[in-house]
Amino acid sequence: MAVYRSQHALTWPLTPDRIEAVALPRARLGRRGYEAEHVHALLHRLAHELHQQRRQLDLAQAENRRIKDALHAWQTQQARIRQERSSGPQPHVPPSA
Repeated sequence: MAVYRSQHALTWPLTPDRIEAVALPRARLGRRGYEAEHVHALLHRLAHELHQQRRQLDLAQAENRRIKDALHAWQTQQARIRQERSSGPQPHVPPSA
């Protein structure tokens, strides 16, 4: 998906401060509001960046789950090893005389 970029489109990564600082050009004389082309370009850019951030967040969460699952499996394996060592054959200790 290509991102539409007008001559006034944002060219740097979006942050809340930068979005608040955007100055869209006013509509031509005799019309009210902002130039629709610039508003649509900004909305398209916002949607694109939010999609990218969501995708990166999903990837990070999946990696986090993978690491947690691997850690849990390793901890379970280590606990079994410790349990086997502690419940293994006990050395014979002669009774006290």
